[in-house]
Amino acid sequence: MMNDLNYQEFISLIDELYDEIVVYDNNYKIIYINKACERHYGKTKQEMMGSSFFDYAEEYWSTSVLPYVYKTKKAVKQTQETKLGAKILTIAIPIFDEENEVEYVAMSVRDDIPDDESQDVFIFDKVKDTANIKFENKIITSSSKMEKVLHLADQIVNVDAPCLITGESGVGKTLIGKYIHEHSSRKNNSFVHINCAAISKDIVESELFGYTKGSFTGANRAGKKGLASEADGGILFLDEISEIPYKLQAKLLQFIQEKKFYPVGSTKPISVDVKIIAATNKDLKKMVEMGSFREDLYYRLNVFEINMPPLRERKEDILLLCDFYLNKYNQKYNKTHRLSEEVKYILNNYSWKGNIRELANIMERLTVVTKDIEIKPWHLPKHLYELQVKEELKCTEIKIDDGKNLTEMLEEYEKKIVERAYEEFNSSRKVSEKLGISQTKASRLFRKYFK
Repeated sequence: MMNDLNYQEFISLIDELYDEIVVYDNNYKIIYINKACERHYGKTKQEMMGSSFFDYAEEYWSTSVLPYVYKTKKAVKQTQETKLGAKILTIAIPIFDEENEVEYVAMSVRDDIPDDESQDVFIFDKVKDTANIKFENKIITSSSKMEKVLHLADQIVNVDAPCLITGESGVGKTLIGKYIHEHSSRKNNSFVHINCAAISKDIVESELFGYTKGSFTGANRAGKKGLASEADGGILFLDEISEIPYKLQAKLLQFIQEKKFYPVGSTKPISVDVKIIAATNKDLKKMVEMGSFREDLYYRLNVFEINMPPLRERKEDILLLCDFYLNKYNQKYNKTHRLSEEVKYILNNYSWKGNIRELANIMERLTVVTKDIEIKPWHLPKHLYELQVKEELKCTEIKIDDGKNLTEMLEEYEKKIVERAYEEFNSSRKVSEKLGISQTKASRLFRKYFK
């Protein structure tokens, strides 16, 4: 009887199931949902088909197992929690192609879990709790270091004392500031972001505190409301606080302590209710020692310090973030790119000095300029591809042959590099681009060693 069941009849049966059924392809795009899923999300099948998992992750899920399944190629059964606090039972199973790569993930979701079903059971492997991927205001992580950051942020969301977020450029300090705002009682009021380095030092005070009419030459005749006033009831985020002019630091300190300020040209104070969050990629303590940052302001800002780890210390997050941004830009530019295993290896072992900002920029560049569906090592920016070549050369055993001089040994390794380059690119133009030599020299090297 089952052999006589056609595709449409099978789909009709799946639609009758109580469980939500979703199938994703290897680009995290939805390729099938049943009617239970339509009811849960309040969207039609046509609206959801082709959309990305990440479109729904931030809005609906506190955690998700899907990236874990793609990353480990293992099936998983686990309880998850929605943003509304409901517990659901999720089973996600990878489906492999002929090359044993994950081609699809089939997921079933059931709510109203009985107590005896609520225990997490990983079907093939026991993993750490950090396998749960967090999607908080686009903070995507399975890192234990970031878990600590989010835990501290959760503790201070409704504490009105100042907070200082430190870390290298590009690590996501602003995202943590927004995370605190969105999880606090101030979330319905403004989050006002000020980049202290982007404002001329001559007008920082008037931008921050505003000014009265006729305060200075060129001022607006009606005066201007300051950003501190705009943030009343919400959060004032002082980015790159290290760049605030020294002469303004005393006034900023007074504002933080008293929650009131004097607009430029005014003798009447304005009181506001704001939470102050500052961020910096500089060592403020060292700046205090050098006399370029006030010690009292430093300690007033540093009631709670959140240190953001660089991406190289969140290695388990690198491929998750690559997947997220690749999907984001695939949708933006209507592409369907995916990363090859070789590229994943290179990206996962890169130092990422520019952190998440650098990663996002590279993913966008690859999405736009790559013509092939699968992104290969030679599609990467030159500095990343060269790193792979250097690593391969490090792994090559160097033997000092008594019968060969230095020139002959260098030619031997040059031959290996040229051979590898032509195997991958099959074009003297592409070889010349990647090796940083002229096309004429690339052709000459090919003739020298292989003709």
